[in-house]
Amino acid sequence: MLKDKIAIVTGAASGIGLACAERLAADGATVVLADVNEKAGAEHARRIGGSFVATDLTQRDGCKRLVDATLAAYGTVHVLVNNAGYQHVSPIEDFPEDQWQRMIALMLSAPFLLTRYCWPAMKKRKWGRVINIASIHALVASPFKVGYISAKHGLVGLTRTAALEGGEFGITVNAICPAYVRTPLVDAQIADQAKANAISPEEVIEKIMLAPAAVKRLIEPSEVADFVAYLCGESAGTITGAALTMDLGWTAR
Repeated sequence: MLKDKIAIVTGAASGIGLACAERLAADGATVVLADVNEKAGAEHARRIGGSFVATDLTQRDGCKRLVDATLAAYGTVHVLVNNAGYQHVSPIEDFPEDQWQRMIALMLSAPFLLTRYCWPAMKKRKWGRVINIASIHALVASPFKVGYISAKHGLVGLTRTAALEGGEFGITVNAICPAYVRTPLVDAQIADQAKANAISPEEVIEKIMLAPAAVKRLIEPSEVADFVAYLCGESAGTITGAALTMDLGWTAR
């Protein structure tokens, strides 16, 4: 389905990013994996027949270097999956300013810059897919996550604006908004919440994370990757500018 397509996936050394890289490669794409974890990223790139770029996407130069390296190696780019991110939990009054700046840089500014740098190649070929891995927290809020939630809300705005500009050039831009996905990031949150609330990890999942959900389970990274693969296909060509929920019924209330 994606034979001869070149895809960039950020945050691809683990979790959702790795699952996306694996799925796109299985569908025939040549995948450029980007991450700060050089060892894991390079190993996974070799395994799936792609390439790896070690880069810090909180820096403008890091974003440009990733796209420049892809264009130098393959001549173009068809798919961009903006996935890189992390979490920091703290009340607003105690939220570190450097964490705010880093989260906005990584989860909002980097997707903008990477989209901007990939845009000319996609326009030239009259075909492109930009998929932003947002979160249910791009649509609803929770306390103590001001940096993450602000960045993810902004990412939906970026998605919608880029979709309006890309339509005439065959470029679709969408955001996927999953609830809690079983990743190393979520595993760390479970441990922190268990400690803070003096409850078991199982109770954190059941009583805190899945409390708003109709379907009481975590989402698997491969399920998000399946959705990404669908949005990359020709059958999803009419879907653009959407914030698509995978929220286990969270927002049905």
